[in-house]
Amino acid sequence: MLKYLMDENLAPLYTEKLRRRRPDIVVRAVGEPRVPDKGTLDPDIFDWCELNQFVLFTNNRASMPKHLKDHIVEGHHIPGVLTLNASLTIGQTIDESIEVAETAFNDEFRDRIDFLPVSR
Repeated sequence: MLKYLMDENLAPLYTEKLRRRRPDIVVRAVGEPRVPDKGTLDPDIFDWCELNQFVLFTNNRASMPKHLKDHIVEGHHIPGVLTLNASLTIGQTIDESIEVAETAFNDEFRDRIDFLPVSR
């Protein structure tokens, strides 16, 4: 099952609701213990996600493509980046993130940025 690192630019409500609905899914948020601190630069977040095999969950559409490209050019990989869709409600986002975590194939999102809902 996928593990999620919630970016600091997401409202804490996403982390709280996901944990409440599915406590068996590993969900961490930037700034919590044993994960990157708030203010950590995106390239360092990518390094942490690669090392710990977490998919980054974010709503940062602007800088992520460049950071992903740079990360790959440096010979690294990332389990994936999932980006929120502003047209989805919080409930729809939680439903979609649960479905993705449960049904994703191994390395399905590797080195990619996907937008919710994920089309398959």
